[in-house]
Amino acid sequence: MSRRKTERLLNLVICLLATRRPLSAEQIRQAVPGYDRDGDEAFQRMFERDKNELREIGIPIDVVRDPWEDEPGYRIERQSYELPEITLEPDEAAVLGLAAQVWQRASLAEAASGALLKLRAGGVATDQPIGTGALELRVDTRDPAFPALWDAVRDRRVVRFDYRGAGSESVRVRTVEPWGVVSRRGRWYLAAFDRDRNAPRAFRLSRISGQVTAIGRPGAVEVPEGVDLRAMVGFPDEPMDERVAVVRVRQGACEGVRQLARAVRPGAGGWDEAELPFSDPERLAGWMASLGADVEVVEPPDAREAVIRRLKGAMA
Repeated sequence: MSRRKTERLLNLVICLLATRRPLSAEQIRQAVPGYDRDGDEAFQRMFERDKNELREIGIPIDVVRDPWEDEPGYRIERQSYELPEITLEPDEAAVLGLAAQVWQRASLAEAASGALLKLRAGGVATDQPIGTGALELRVDTRDPAFPALWDAVRDRRVVRFDYRGAGSESVRVRTVEPWGVVSRRGRWYLAAFDRDRNAPRAFRLSRISGQVTAIGRPGAVEVPEGVDLRAMVGFPDEPMDERVAVVRVRQGACEGVRQLARAVRPGAGGWDEAELPFSDPERLAGWMASLGADVEVVEPPDAREAVIRRLKGAMA
């Protein structure tokens, strides 16, 4: 199933779940992205196909015929849609918890939010809980390369990116066949076949610079049978000495930084100065960049430059 169709079906489910009253086909057409640009006949065919597909996978769509309305209305009753109470064993709950953490930043969340905004803009009353977390999906990683690599693994597509090796400031272009994205000890790695070295390799996402570019056609990558992705990133972490970054912190902000700092000294002009231990400048940069204008990394230079690269990338 294409991404566009997946998003449209998800938006249709959200629309029919969120509405407090049945919606006509025309209201759905205006509210759900993916319908509003099609002609009348094309929309009717697509809408009928989508309803049938949702019903085939067990999603109940009710048709409500109001004697005072010319067109029938559609909605999904939450009581019919929701699963019954489920009891999980501890190990099963742990697996589901990990899966939920992995999907904390999926791009479908933006489309889902857009569907609800269009519903409300069109004067359709919606249930607030639908749009405030029940269907918002996220991925817990600050590495900018993650979404593109996740898509490449899903589409089995070759990618190219700039990569900085461990203990080196030099950046080289790598062309790889992605096999999987794996988390280990709080860090994300890409397990892949490196075409430049003609061998399997693991790449830490925090060392990827700039954009990840997909090349070639989807489906071109074949993952070898029996490959153990976790074993590929199971090598001992490179020895990295703990260092201390000097960070200016706005007074009254960034309590998390203050709690982890070795020392915090009062500064001037509404700022304090914190000594923050770190080992990986890229991970530190991801955290500091997420705090915006409330922090400024003063030193060491490589950590400061890493933050500047992140912020320039966000501006671009």
